[in-house]
Amino acid sequence: MTWVPTIQENVPMAPLTTLGVGGAARYFATANDANQVSALLQHAGDADWPVMVLGGGSNLLIADSGFPGLVIQLCDDHIRFENTGDTALVHAGAGVNWDDLVAAVVGENWAGLECLSGIPGRVGAAPIQNVGAYGQEVSGCIQVVRAVDRRSGETVQFTNEDCGFDYRQSHFKGAWIGQYVVTGVTFSLQVNGEPTLRYQQLIDHVTSDVTPTLQSVRDAVLAIRRQKSMVLDSDDPNTRSAGSFFMNPIVSEDRAAEVRSNLEARGIDVSSMPLFPIDGGEVKLSAAWLMDRLGFERGYGIGAAGLSSNHALAVINRGDASADDIIALAGEIVRRVRTEVGVTLTPEPAFVGFDASVSELLGL
Repeated sequence: MTWVPTIQENVPMAPLTTLGVGGAARYFATANDANQVSALLQHAGDADWPVMVLGGGSNLLIADSGFPGLVIQLCDDHIRFENTGDTALVHAGAGVNWDDLVAAVVGENWAGLECLSGIPGRVGAAPIQNVGAYGQEVSGCIQVVRAVDRRSGETVQFTNEDCGFDYRQSHFKGAWIGQYVVTGVTFSLQVNGEPTLRYQQLIDHVTSDVTPTLQSVRDAVLAIRRQKSMVLDSDDPNTRSAGSFFMNPIVSEDRAAEVRSNLEARGIDVSSMPLFPIDGGEVKLSAAWLMDRLGFERGYGIGAAGLSSNHALAVINRGDASADDIIALAGEIVRRVRTEVGVTLTPEPAFVGFDASVSELLGL
């Protein structure tokens, strides 16, 4: 029997995002598996509609004008476990709530995702963004990514090596952008494995006479994220955000030295400036630290858009912000950091429905 999609019209998008801004989708439908995704892509192609894929709406800024085509929300929330001995394979649909998945595998005492607790959104976004936190990246345990080719409608699979994972990056977000719809992910986790403890704040939080477990590390991550308002909570206005709005810039060692010099020239004490050496002779800087030293401290705001009072990297909707309000604040931050220290901050959320490029929107 041929599946017939139910397509709604003029569906408000703001309630479907964690930031809570943006206009309506001209057309909207849900998909529960790859076949339904393929059918919806075919329908949109026949109607000449642009297509946007929506998961949990947690890393997204939608234009006030909304989206002029078809929004497909992925709702496949099936999880299947396959314990092969020392390794457990977890097959998850793109619509699975991310933290529900982490809670489930930690409950099985399978290591690899425990530091990624509390991240909002769904499984389908994880490989696209290569989500990471507190010393772990999801690319460390992804085995296979399943997707639908937007051009042919066929289901394809990619190995970890195929995906081009890097810091907050993958081919899905780069070279392959707009080519595939992620429909599921298989994770390879270590049965009874040790928790990952690389991030100093996390180490400090779990240090005790008792050996840390996967559950205690998950609990610690959730506690830290709650302190920063980075766990969704309807009673906490700081969580009306898209998560960390800016990525930590990665620069050469020479550029890092120039940044320090530029700050010192402005009378800014750089003795506590975080510098994280990474492979290839590069250095990761702290976007939050730079913002704070240039006047964008926690709680800073312009009208209805502001920075979280608990986490400087989170741009928040303080009540009735528009997408233009969010962009105005983000643009001010990006321009000042670039002008005063010579580093361009890169927004992490996807910008959807805008006529101009991100650079143009931010005034770069």
